[in-house]
Amino acid sequence: MEDPTTNNEVISDDHDLLILVDSADEQIGELDKEACHNGSGKLHRAISVFIFNHDGDLLIQQRHTQKRLWGGVWSNSCCSHPRVGEETDVAAHRRVAEELGLKTDLNFLFKFEYRAPYAEFGTEHELCSVYAGHVDGEPIVNTTEIQAWEWVPSSDLNQRVEQRPKDFTPWLQIEWARINAEFSDDLRCGFRRTP
Repeated sequence: MEDPTTNNEVISDDHDLLILVDSADEQIGELDKEACHNGSGKLHRAISVFIFNHDGDLLIQQRHTQKRLWGGVWSNSCCSHPRVGEETDVAAHRRVAEELGLKTDLNFLFKFEYRAPYAEFGTEHELCSVYAGHVDGEPIVNTTEIQAWEWVPSSDLNQRVEQRPKDFTPWLQIEWARINAEFSDDLRCGFRRTP
């Protein structure tokens, strides 16, 4: 019998073409995902999403252990890349639906560039657009992407990241620190959209 809270559709692979950009987010080419993450990494466009529930708790996910970079490590609700020819906000909504089975309005928060090497396995070098949204339901997680998930109160996540930083992806740590610093009022209400 199938589990109605999960799906196992393959939604990405190493041959997906990513959008190469410069630091001003101007597109300069295309390259497959595997090559983008080789060596010191090629700067490419990315999205990162933080989903909150009605209690203001954040949905975090443990990345599937088969992932090349940071497999088995905890991260924010959803993160991925726009496809060639796809707008960044469209990619964010698409990926929330594909990975989490959720639909929500998303608020753009900020964009930043980072580089993070992962031992000998490769490097993330991304220009990442960060979004936040709010849902009332539970996710239907994609098990090819997500090993486990949980709702976590902001204060608990702060403590866990401080005590065990290696349990969390570097981009979550950077983004979460900035969200705490710049969006504390929104954080308290779980980024609910006001009418």
